[in-house]
Amino acid sequence: MADRNPLRYLAPILLVGLVLGVSLIVHHNVSTPTRTTAAQSPTQQVSSRRVPRWYTVRPGDILSAIAQRTGVALTALESLNPSVFPNSLQAGQRLRLR
Repeated sequence: MADRNPLRYLAPILLVGLVLGVSLIVHHNVSTPTRTTAAQSPTQQVSSRRVPRWYTVRPGDILSAIAQRTGVALTALESLNPSVFPNSLQAGQRLRLR
């Protein structure tokens, strides 16, 4: 019987290990829920929680940050609060969210 190269036995073992590793990674990524990114449109960022009716402006808040924090579209905030000027928000001011 001729000498057999050890790679002849090692290659199938490595292949099985590689397949198992890839399948574990794919299974983990499929079972893990994905997060919503800020680049998606506001309609895709709908959350399961209810949006409160009002938001009280904090010092340093800007309208776009409020929209992102509350999950309400910027255009919706502007249309719900027509008398509010985005460049002159005051701390303590209340904004309608729905």
